Amino acid sequence: MEKRFLTPFETTQAISDNGRRILTQPLARTWVLSLLAGFYIAFGAELATLVTSDAAQHFGVGLSRLIGGSVLSLGLMLVVICGAELFTGNVLLTKGALHGQVSWQKIAENWTIVIIGNLVGSLFLAWLMFESELWQVSRVAEHAVNIATAKCELSFGAALVRGILCNWLVCLAVFMATAARDIPGKIMACYMPIMAFVASGFEHNVANMYFIPTGLLLKAELGLNAPTLTWSNFFISNLIPVTLGNIIGGAVFVGFAYWFVYLKGTSSE
Repeated sequence: MEKRFLTPFETTQAISDNGRRILTQPLARTWVLSLLAGFYIAFGAELATLVTSDAAQHFGVGLSRLIGGSVLSLGLMLVVICGAELFTGNVLLTKGALHGQVSWQKIAENWTIVIIGNLVGSLFLAWLMFESELWQVSRVAEHAVNIATAKCELSFGAALVRGILCNWLVCLAVFMATAARDIPGKIMACYMPIMAFVASGFEHNVANMYFIPTGLLLKAELGLNAPTLTWSNFFISNLIPVTLGNIIGGAVFVGFAYWFVYLKGTSSE
């Protein structure tokens, strides 16, 4: 009977081996897959914005966040099952470098291409949703601006720590999804950690590449007063510290931890 899942050791080895394949694929393929990941995460963020626009009024803040996290998990499900290159997941490529299978320079090159592709994909989806005028439904536009404003008002330290906690969970989701051998297993592996990080209020840099530009577009369109919601605050107050936190959370608490436990001292061949 075929195994339904990989052991932690087998999963760690699979992620390390898969990293070597990713880092040797053509750059054009990496670029297209990065755009797709930006689209997919933005789809989940768009849906989360819609369903939470009035959920707190009926169910309270806690359940509203749980609902938002549940639907935002769609993004990682699409990335994992359909195939795409997501920056936060690619933080796990550090396992391959630690194991001597790839160079740190190749990882830096991959991360650069992927984060730019994710940003372009997310911005394109934000623009499409703006042009769709679906934000005119109920309180969606106001809610989107409030989400973006709150993210731009975080202190550097808070954004950094929330980024660490977020990608710790996201990379565990990728770890479990790699271990799962069937579609239902991969769906559940993506669902629980993503739901948890959104409900907890942690920060994901690629999701924010949709949330904050959407708020900026709607602020300008509606003439809303949100002085802290600016493009400079998007990059300086949120994207930079959250990205640094995402790298630390995924690389240290998942990538390094499982490499140390299962691969350190073993052959890289």
